[in-house]
Amino acid sequence: MPYWRLGAFYFCYFASLGAILPYLGLYLKAQGLSAQEIGAVLGLLAATKVVSPLLLGFVADRSGRRVAWVRLACLLAAVLFLLVFRVSGYLGWLAVTLAFGMPWSAALSQFEAITLAHLGGASERYPWIRLWGSLGFIAAVVGLGIGIDRFGIEPLPKVLAALLGLIWLCVQLVPEPAERGGDRSRFTSWRHALWRRQVVAFLLAVFLVQVAHGPYYAFYSIYLEANGYSGAITGMLWSLGVVAEIVLFMGFPFLLRAVSLRALWLGAMLLGAVRWSIIAFGARRLELLVAAQGLHAATFAVNHAVAMQLVRDYFGARHQGKGQALYSSLSFGLGGMVGSYLAGACWESAGARWVFGAAAGISLLAFGIAGLVRAR
Repeated sequence: MPYWRLGAFYFCYFASLGAILPYLGLYLKAQGLSAQEIGAVLGLLAATKVVSPLLLGFVADRSGRRVAWVRLACLLAAVLFLLVFRVSGYLGWLAVTLAFGMPWSAALSQFEAITLAHLGGASERYPWIRLWGSLGFIAAVVGLGIGIDRFGIEPLPKVLAALLGLIWLCVQLVPEPAERGGDRSRFTSWRHALWRRQVVAFLLAVFLVQVAHGPYYAFYSIYLEANGYSGAITGMLWSLGVVAEIVLFMGFPFLLRAVSLRALWLGAMLLGAVRWSIIAFGARRLELLVAAQGLHAATFAVNHAVAMQLVRDYFGARHQGKGQALYSSLSFGLGGMVGSYLAGACWESAGARWVFGAAAGISLLAFGIAGLVRAR
C-alpha cells in the first residue's frame, strides 16, 4: 500500500483547507465584503461540493480510472485559482470560487475511494492515513496564524495558489489501486443500494451535522477576533481542535474494539450540542474555548471515521465512488453550504451567540435521526 504517497496528498489537500476555513473569511472582510457576502462566498464553495463530486463519482465508477480523473481535477483547480489575481470584489470572488471550487471539491471524495480501495479489507485503518490531512491542516493554520500577525492577511491568495499546485504534484505519485474481489454490497443497482431507510437516515444525519458546523467554519475566526483574540491565539485554537482529531484517528481502530460504531456516532452528536453551546455562551473564557476545541475529536473525527465505515458497508466496491461522492455532496457540500449561508444571513441580525446556539439544536436533531441507523 502506498502509505506515504496517500498521506502526502491528504497533507497538502487539508493544508489548503487550513488556509481557507480559518482565514479566507478574514481576508474577504479585509477586502471590504460584508458578513452576508462572506457567507455567500463560503457557501458557494460548499455548494461546489454538492454537484461536482457526484459528477466525478459517476464518471470514475464507470471508467475505472479513478486516479486519472483526480489528477485532472487537481490540475484544473490549480490553474483556475490563478484567476484570483485578475479579479477583485464580491462578484470576482464568486466567479473564482465557482471556477476552482468545482474541481477542487470533486477530487477529495474520489481520493477517499482510492484510499479505501488500497486498504482493501483493513478499512478500519483509514484514519491512520487520513491523520496526515489533519497534520497538514495544523501546519497551515499555525503557520498562517503567525504569518498574519507579522505580515497581514494580504499574501493569503499566493499561499493558496502554491498549495493547490502541490496537491496536483502529490497525486501524480499515487497509483491506481488493484481490483479486489469481495464486494460487500448485496445491491447491484445503485437505486436499490441508495433507497433504504437506514441509508436515507444516515445521509440526512450527516447533512445536519455539517449544517451545525457551518457557523464554525465560516465565522469562528471572525467571532474570536470580535472577542479580542489575536491571530496567534486563533491559530492555536484551530490547531488544538485538529490535534484532538489526530489523537482520535490514531486510536480509532482500538476504540472500535471496545465501543460499537453506533454508540460512537450517537455520542459524537450529543457532544456536538455541548461544543456549540460552549462556544455560544463561553467565548470570553479561553479555557472553555480550549475545552470546546477538544470536542472536535467527536464532532468531526468520530463522525467522519464512522461515516467512512458506513459508506463502505452500504455501497460496496461496485458503487463506492458514487457513495463517497453522495456522502461528500450532502454533508460537506449541501450541509456546509446551508450552514454557512444561514450563519451569514443571521450573524448580524440574531447575533453570534444565537447562531451557535442554533447549531447546538441542529446537532440534537441529527442525534435523533441517527438513532434510526443500524451500524455494526
